[in-house]
Amino acid sequence: PVSSTLYGSRFLTGEVGGSITHQCFYSITPANKHDRKYWCKIARSGVCYTIISTTGYTSKDHTGRVSLEDIPQNGTFAVTMTELKKNDTGTYRCGIGTTNRDLYVSLNLTVLADASELGGTELIHGELRGSVTILCPPGDTHGVEKRLWCKLGRTGCVLIADTNGYVGKSYQGRIFITSPESSGAFKILINDLKKEDSGLYRCGTGRLSVWDSRRVVALRVTAASTLPKRPRFLSSTVGGSLSFKCHYDPKGNYEKKYLCRWEAARCSPLTDADGFVHESYKGRIQITSNNQENGTYTVVMRHLRQEDAGWYWCGARNGHAEHTSSVKLRIQKGRCSSQDPETSTLVKPTLSSTPDAHSTPTQRSITGLTYTTGTVTESTSTLLPTALPGTSVTPPGEIYHESSSGEPHLLPVVLPALILLIFITVTILALTKIKLQKEMGK
Repeated sequence: PVSSTLYGSRFLTGEVGGSITHQCFYSITPANKHDRKYWCKIARSGVCYTIISTTGYTSKDHTGRVSLEDIPQNGTFAVTMTELKKNDTGTYRCGIGTTNRDLYVSLNLTVLADASELGGTELIHGELRGSVTILCPPGDTHGVEKRLWCKLGRTGCVLIADTNGYVGKSYQGRIFITSPESSGAFKILINDLKKEDSGLYRCGTGRLSVWDSRRVVALRVTAASTLPKRPRFLSSTVGGSLSFKCHYDPKGNYEKKYLCRWEAARCSPLTDADGFVHESYKGRIQITSNNQENGTYTVVMRHLRQEDAGWYWCGARNGHAEHTSSVKLRIQKGRCSSQDPETSTLVKPTLSSTPDAHSTPTQRSITGLTYTTGTVTESTSTLLPTALPGTSVTPPGEIYHESSSGEPHLLPVVLPALILLIFITVTILALTKIKLQKEMGK
């Protein structure tokens, strides 16, 4: 069957005598790749009359000024209309199927006597749980106007994030709108990509209702990801320390590897591989190693404070492109362990106060992050907390053995109670027997 995943721009604007190109995106399935693609215009009667289709049909009114190019390997087909007329204004459908009532997306085309240059739709590919970089065109070169990112839907463009601090609930900790460059262009960085992130977006400056945003971005998140699922949370205690590894493509020529603190769609630099450390983190944070061969660098954080709790981003920059991943740090006051309730199973440790006891921290590799903590290590399967300095963690097998071996210690208490119970029972039986004998003797 034809997949229901089909999307494209909902609004197009052209100029009389000019041209427009509309891209329609679809899931790459055998049915979608080989089925009929069509472009039709809805008449007043509600019927959508075919203008062009991949069967070779072209309407007489549009002969010589309309074309349709299907690119199945990219999951997209493009319709180009030239020599636009005023009466080309109307509602159109781009769709897939044997009839014009099958899978489709409706859009409105407005043809103006004079229209400014319009940008096309850019297709961005992302991998499930991976990250993407979207370069937004120049806006306010002074950087005074707030920068926006919104998702196109049936009712318009729904705000996802802006630089005034708004971030949609499902994007907390995973979207960053950068500061504008000298040209006025800025970037949208998104990581931990989800299937539902696929769709059409716009970025711009100013207010959502009156902003200059001519460019549409089509984001497609590939469901068949090669990236493993990884935890998004780390836990430690006040005064404790932890380390984690950030990953990047070892084949990439990255000019900077960094760690930043995320808050409200912004990410403040804390440290980088070149030796920079933010003033408030001097002596508490550093990148200790950078392994180009494996594509990893290690971040170490010490003397943790309660206010260190929050979101952190690993990043590697290569020109305009950036690979990022995010993690949320939870800081606890006591020596207790926590977990990601969605992905972890907690195994409670037994702590020993032996001064010279120690344990080896557990380390787990993941795409984007590998971490080792001095207090708690969290994974997607079993959580095995590591020891604090001066403590030891008893392995789960020994914990079970100790609880089982504790049963013999109950005998000194249970045995006397059993003897007393037997004595009372015998006494009662003896008294009952004597009483019966007396009654029978009467």
